Amino acid sequence: MLTKLFDPTVFAFVVRFDQLAEILVTTLIFVIIGLIFFTVAYFILSRMFDIHHEIEEDHNTALGVIIGSIMIGISIIIAAAIHG
Repeated sequence: MLTKLFDPTVFAFVVRFDQLAEILVTTLIFVIIGLIFFTVAYFILSRMFDIHHEIEEDHNTALGVIIGSIMIGISIIIAAAIHG
């Protein structure tokens, strides 16, 4: 019973390292592309609304909720586009 708990094959990789490296590189590329699109979307929103002034100085909670909702929506769209 105890020999099955300490069996070294239990800790074996499910995917070979070369396949894992390819998947990691692809994932990092998609993460970078997603972050670029998200940054562009935030830049466009900051041009449309004076986010810094409205949220931080005027304490406009409603605009904060709206901007947060828009960012979550954009993130979902980007994730769906990357996932395929």
